[in-house]
Amino acid sequence: MKRIHSLLYYVVPVAYCLFISACTPTVKVQDPSAGNANFSKTIAIGGDFMAGYQDGALYAKGQRLSIPALLAEQFKQVGGSAFNQALMPDDTGLGLGATPWAPPFFTSFHLGYKTDCAGVTSLNPLNSVIPAGSASPYLTGIAGNSIQNIAVPFAPTAAYFNPAFGNSFSSGNRNPYYNRIASQPGISTIYGDAKAQNATFITAWLGMEDIFNYASNGGVGTSIPSSAVFAARLDSILGGLTANGAKGVIANIPDFRSFPFYTLVAWNAAVVTQSQADQLNGFWDTINGYTQIRFNPGPNGFIIPDATVPHGCRQLHNGEYLTLAVPIDSMKCYKYGVFIPQMNNRYALDSTEVYAIDEATNSYNAVIAQKAAQYNLALVDMHNYFNNVKSGIVWDGVSYNAAFVTGGFFSLDGYHPNQKGYALIANEFIKAINAKYQANVPAVYCTECSGILFP
Repeated sequence: MKRIHSLLYYVVPVAYCLFISACTPTVKVQDPSAGNANFSKTIAIGGDFMAGYQDGALYAKGQRLSIPALLAEQFKQVGGSAFNQALMPDDTGLGLGATPWAPPFFTSFHLGYKTDCAGVTSLNPLNSVIPAGSASPYLTGIAGNSIQNIAVPFAPTAAYFNPAFGNSFSSGNRNPYYNRIASQPGISTIYGDAKAQNATFITAWLGMEDIFNYASNGGVGTSIPSSAVFAARLDSILGGLTANGAKGVIANIPDFRSFPFYTLVAWNAAVVTQSQADQLNGFWDTINGYTQIRFNPGPNGFIIPDATVPHGCRQLHNGEYLTLAVPIDSMKCYKYGVFIPQMNNRYALDSTEVYAIDEATNSYNAVIAQKAAQYNLALVDMHNYFNNVKSGIVWDGVSYNAAFVTGGFFSLDGYHPNQKGYALIANEFIKAINAKYQANVPAVYCTECSGILFP
């Protein structure tokens, strides 16, 4: 369906015709065009967001309505062709969730009623653990090398050159996703499979997992590669994929504060009365002598480990964050984070970790901008866009913001967008493509994209 934009442009000519003489103004709508780009063979590379991961899992409908798949449908109007994906084997929305820091597998989240430890029943995101023995349908590989969406959830840029990243889960690889699409599991690489496609157009979003695999687990168990290392890897990937003249588009990295996963649970959500504050202070002063920990009536910071302070723990302060992975019930009813044991470090981002994330985001974005210019790629400013979403945006008459559940943009895991959010992001890619290549790829209007479904 063609839409006519900027109708005000025609108000003056129409008024002139009515006043001067009888005439019929002609409104010309620009036809779809590839401009200077060639969309005849497209591929997508990246991590969670390009794969269509949402609600804490990868499932078929989410893949069919992922950013690259939505773009491919629009590219068909400007010379594009079929876009092959390795879809999960069901369309129920359950899918397969797996992260490097969580139990092996789980289903996607859905909204349902849950009674908490205080006996209060309310709507909550719910999911279930999938026993490894029941996950085999999701772990079956796809033969051949015809897959064009080569985005792999939780794959950092280092994984693009590592054949072992395609090993099976049963062999000890905690990430099951590349094994499904690898042309030769355990031998091929993500980069090699992408290059073998000999694409004419590349959609890329790289560097997210290098930073957010660290951030999502509270900085525990991993580190963020330096910007120099990231630049070298990005140079190898983009240099190889554009060697035959391919065009493309690449996105930069949002501020972690744009995601409710990092902001929904406040650092100072330990709200206590005067009596409770006295009790806690007595516990920490008299029994343990931890005088650096002090509670006051009202909001207080939770207690986290910190090897740099006396006794190895302290309270969170403003500018530090808790992730949505923190066990809420334990905080509500069992004084988790205010008594011993203190909160597990994997749920918290302290000031040192926040600084590392901010530095990496800024330096990676500088690298991405430089490489986009070097390889003549369109650049999508997702850093700015996610900040706009946080403030609130309107698309096609509908308001969206970053509020958890009610904002309309994010899925129930608080980090990945829902299908409507991915459609909005796809349109930002289209804007950048059209501007860079003098193209007219039509915007996405996804009527089947779902937001959060209420019971």
